[in-house]
Amino acid sequence: MPNKSGSLYGLTILSPIIDDEKATPSHDLQIRKYLAGLATDDGSPFALAPGTHLARLVVMDDVIYVGMPACEEHLKSKYLVLESNFDGELDDYLGGLADHVPEQLDSIWGHCVAYPGAGNRQAFIDYMKACQIDTTFYFAAINDKSLPETLRALHTRTAVADFIANHQGMEPARLQAEFVQFVAQLRSEPIPGPGTGGIARDIKTGGRNE
Repeated sequence: MPNKSGSLYGLTILSPIIDDEKATPSHDLQIRKYLAGLATDDGSPFALAPGTHLARLVVMDDVIYVGMPACEEHLKSKYLVLESNFDGELDDYLGGLADHVPEQLDSIWGHCVAYPGAGNRQAFIDYMKACQIDTTFYFAAINDKSLPETLRALHTRTAVADFIANHQGMEPARLQAEFVQFVAQLRSEPIPGPGTGGIARDIKTGGRNE
């Protein structure tokens, strides 16, 4: 079924970017510059909005001709592409974005054709749904666990790997005692927040008119 995989919703949105020859820099370059400075850790707008497993934003200049038997085609404009996997239903998720990060949304989609702004919650939801296409491939590897469950599992995996690495060659009785203490501590720890376990990346803006 398109857009749904287990309890996970896959969202793909293509929003046409304004093509204005008088804009300096161009609208697509302004989006690229803003995205390059956007936080990718727990300060990311998608970490602040509830339920996001993964989200990616990219400016698409055109489609690539890969040769026969494909036909050579080109886009009539550049597009802002959003890919997101999240818990719950579409309207609730889009409404959550509008509620939690309206300024960031306006800074990004404000360069797109007919964008109404996040201040009008329902108009924002309707606009995003009008730009939606079906999703059949998903980034999230697990489709039957909520975001908190997934974050807990990832944290546990990292903690166990660190424990193993730091206790190589330890005498068995002491190892057992420390493992019991480790498990108790792990169970008492709060669930990590979204975006807290990522790897810092150097993001390039790209674009032919940069």
